[in-house]
Amino acid sequence: MRMSNMFSRTLREAPSGADCKGYEYLLRAGYIKQLGTGIFSLLPLGFRSITKIQNIVREEMNRIGGQEILMPVVNPADIWKETGRYYSIDKEMARFEDRCGRDMVLAMTHEEAVTDLARGEIDSYKRLPLMVYQIQTKFRDDPRPRAGLIRVREFTMKDSYSFDRDQAGLEKIYAAHYNTYFRIFSRCGLPCIAVASDTGMMGGKVAHEYMYLTPIGEDTIITCDKCGYTANRQVATFKKECRKQEMKAIEKIETPHASTIDDLASFLGISPEETCKAVFMVGSFVNDRTGEEHDKLIVALIRGDLEVEEAKLQHAAKANDIRPAHTEEILECGMVPGFASPIGAKTEKFITIVDDSVAYSNNLVAGANEEGFHFLNTNFGRDFQGEVADIASARGGYSCPVCGAPLTSSKGVEIGNIFQLGTKYSDAMNCFFQDEDGRQKPVIMGCYGIGIGRLLACLAEEYNDDSGLKLPIVVAPYQVHLVSLVKDTAIAEKIYQELEDAGIEVLYDDRKESAGVKFADADIIGVPIRITLGNRSLKDGNVEVKLRGTGEVTHYSIDGLKDQILEEIRKEEKKIADNIVEKNL
Repeated sequence: MRMSNMFSRTLREAPSGADCKGYEYLLRAGYIKQLGTGIFSLLPLGFRSITKIQNIVREEMNRIGGQEILMPVVNPADIWKETGRYYSIDKEMARFEDRCGRDMVLAMTHEEAVTDLARGEIDSYKRLPLMVYQIQTKFRDDPRPRAGLIRVREFTMKDSYSFDRDQAGLEKIYAAHYNTYFRIFSRCGLPCIAVASDTGMMGGKVAHEYMYLTPIGEDTIITCDKCGYTANRQVATFKKECRKQEMKAIEKIETPHASTIDDLASFLGISPEETCKAVFMVGSFVNDRTGEEHDKLIVALIRGDLEVEEAKLQHAAKANDIRPAHTEEILECGMVPGFASPIGAKTEKFITIVDDSVAYSNNLVAGANEEGFHFLNTNFGRDFQGEVADIASARGGYSCPVCGAPLTSSKGVEIGNIFQLGTKYSDAMNCFFQDEDGRQKPVIMGCYGIGIGRLLACLAEEYNDDSGLKLPIVVAPYQVHLVSLVKDTAIAEKIYQELEDAGIEVLYDDRKESAGVKFADADIIGVPIRITLGNRSLKDGNVEVKLRGTGEVTHYSIDGLKDQILEEIRKEEKKIADNIVEKNL
């Protein structure tokens, strides 16, 4: 490709809104351009890189028996109503009516569509196992797009779906995906870790996320350096030391101005661990069949030194969504903010979720539902009831649930996920097969996703310096950037043609620009190998070859340049191949 003919241009300054380096450089290098909030066009350079990533994904999915298909982005709402997700998913799913008044949706994922396909294709155990995948556009009306392609509304995903006759089959293909994802990400040159995760709106019982660790990430990852325990904070656990004592008689005492845990502990001369804190949320609950929605107050009780993890609370309450409660909603249930507990309140009006730190501790201080008063010696089971669950948020420094060593926390971006769905979708949509014994049984399903655009965004974040991008050769839009600084174009044209004929991907800067402009553009675009034709080196029959990743400079003879460049490409590819990671579940 001649840069004089390129559709996109580089930018000298970062556009407003570029909130991380990778995003800034993808914009400035002309890989992407924003059309609307969370909606981007892929320009020629970006499209070439995305295509390379997709091809790596295809090769690895084919390697484990995947068959590529393509399902529609526009789905009839009827299949989403069958599973209930038409009602349970909030405004993130785009809904509309066609000209005939039929409800339609823009697919944000394709479990319903693929289950509809499967129930028409799978009728016998002899047809199982099967696995299909696609690389397709999806739309999710995310309320907070950020960081360019990392969090968008329209995006491209690889999503695969497995169909098995039993749990053993699901676990086998799940393990294959688990390992294959490490191969995909390491083949792209991106380091990652796998963490246990929440199943969220996908459902199922087992899930893992693949995280690229970076300070710009929104997810918090909890890890143990000693034993290797790793989980997203949404599901991470930790060891809790509970206060086991003989129950004492409950006693109401005056606690003026002690409306916070810190104030209460200070006033009573106790530690926060000896208190019970009430956190108020409102849950949205939806009937999966009728779509009827109602709200209900959720009272989360947790030890005073801990914080509630909202994802855990939402899961424990079986709510579709949760939000902080308003003061009037708390008062309506007979509780007083700052001095609240379920004791003596209108318990029929709310759901009580009790963290195990409270359920298994005795004689905690809790609110008396009266301004300026608390109860001493409250005990779960005797003084208040509720559903017991782990709803505490893990933090760095807490004790590992496996070995007891201190946990650490870090930030990460989710680049892939895998789920054991089980029969959630096959049961709801009557996707059954006839087994050897003649009985109809639901197909056992799994689903597995990779964000293609997000992967490029993370690569841009991982591989850059103060001058621009420096992507690995396996995902860079071109292998070689040919920069000509000589007036006589014949030699540059000859080298360009020879490299192209050898199958080398060349970006040829044939523009009439200064050396400074050409070098700056080469640095920001980040092609791994740069060949510079300058008057001084040409007099000696040489060209300068510079590696973008390391800055290493070598001079090669023009006569053997093609073979030397092929060898440099091989070395750059080997750097990635030598670090391909395979891990067993």
